[in-house]
Amino acid sequence: MNLKAALLGGGSWGTTVASLIARNAPVTLWARDEATVHEINTSNSNTKYLPGARLNSRLVATASIEQAVAQCDVLVMGVPSQHFRSVLEQAREHIRPWVPVISLTKGLEPSTRMRMTEVIQELLPGHPVGVLTGPNLAQEIIKGQAAAGVIAMEDEIIVRELQQLFHSGLFRVYTNTDLVGCELGGVLKNVIAIAVGMGDGQGAGDNTRSALITRGLAEISRLGVAMGGRPETFSGLAGMGDLIATCTSSQSRNHHVGYELGKGRLLDDIIAEMVMVAEGVKSAPTVAALGEQYGVEMPITGDVLSVLKGEKAPRQAFRGLLKSSVGAESEPG
Repeated sequence: MNLKAALLGGGSWGTTVASLIARNAPVTLWARDEATVHEINTSNSNTKYLPGARLNSRLVATASIEQAVAQCDVLVMGVPSQHFRSVLEQAREHIRPWVPVISLTKGLEPSTRMRMTEVIQELLPGHPVGVLTGPNLAQEIIKGQAAAGVIAMEDEIIVRELQQLFHSGLFRVYTNTDLVGCELGGVLKNVIAIAVGMGDGQGAGDNTRSALITRGLAEISRLGVAMGGRPETFSGLAGMGDLIATCTSSQSRNHHVGYELGKGRLLDDIIAEMVMVAEGVKSAPTVAALGEQYGVEMPITGDVLSVLKGEKAPRQAFRGLLKSSVGAESEPG
């Protein structure tokens, strides 16, 4: 392709996506850590986040945002939600007009309750925005295992052009014009994964896990539709697909947090030993607040938040998640 891409973020998923893009187009990855930049450029690896993985030899890294962004035709943001705005503000000084900006981040900005694409639209008005999302575990994709993702933008023409940037080999990328639904699917499922992890940490069985995932899907679908997403999006890759992967994989950071909480460990200790960010921990209060704002009952989210805030023990919360008072399947709870 004639497009030049810049990817901001040197974590596991950002590095993986940059390596995928390098198959199709020139790409420059920005990382804050100069040691990571040096390793990518000299060894085609990022052992901190992707141990044992070999990156595409055409991938170039830099510690300069200006160098990465100034001449790019597409900007991809692989930065955790808490740093998203500040990094984008730095990039804003160097980006050319009308360059599309694609978010990989599955989180919300706590202070504003904004989705990452809304942050992009606020800081870079006039730039087309989108998300790349789906059941995408970085360790599997970088090893070449088959996977599928979704690129979502409101502009059907631009999204089909950018589809070619990410689609390669066994990584199949589909398009969707439901930007809101696709982005929210990636955000909301993280909280459900913590709940499922808490059950697994306490020895819950497959039946329990299945019930919780299914009820979790209903919960995030209600909020997602209330916020403007399309119902069918939540039964697709960005909804159900991502939810299943995040709730069942040992590679899932959010499931890991829940699992360790279920084992009785303290949240601060779990977070302290993690190299990567579990977005669900930071998103849970915002997701609960959005539920109240839109008048949507979020019982699973509420119980997860109670555990994260130290108001309930995981065992108490998990009993609440499976409470005996039930109504119709279409109802909350």
